[in-house]
Amino acid sequence: MNDKSYRKNVGLIVLNQENQLLVCRRKDQQTWQFPQGGIDIGESPRVAAHRELFEEVGIKQKDVKIIQKSSHWYHYDLPIKYQKRSESMKRFKGQTQKWFLFKAQAEIEINLLNEVEQEFVAHKWVSFWYPLSHIVPFKKDVYAKVLNEFLPKYIAIAND
Repeated sequence: MNDKSYRKNVGLIVLNQENQLLVCRRKDQQTWQFPQGGIDIGESPRVAAHRELFEEVGIKQKDVKIIQKSSHWYHYDLPIKYQKRSESMKRFKGQTQKWFLFKAQAEIEINLLNEVEQEFVAHKWVSFWYPLSHIVPFKKDVYAKVLNEFLPKYIAIAND
């Protein structure tokens, strides 16, 4: 998608050694989500994915392996109340995302304090479909599509 009214973004799904997925809870919210973040000008989605993974949850590139990336860009519209919340989203009606599935290479430690403006206040490791019932409604369709795209690879990894 090349619509300039959508902010380019990466979505990050991280599997731990037990093949559980990392979800995080934003400040002042009760819903959970996968880490995600904007792609800087001139930055590739892959580079942005590794940068955001470190900034948001403290995971270093050497600690994970990219298992799969989404075959296309997914997008969602942000409700008006969320568009006005952050400076980075004021001129966009939503986000278009390239998704990455990572596998931890060993036990990893999550650090939610890497960013000056801390985005997340909690994290947990969950089952594959758990995020669909614990996210904000406007992201549910994208999450369902991404999880279904990654499901065959997840099954193959889980059965190894």
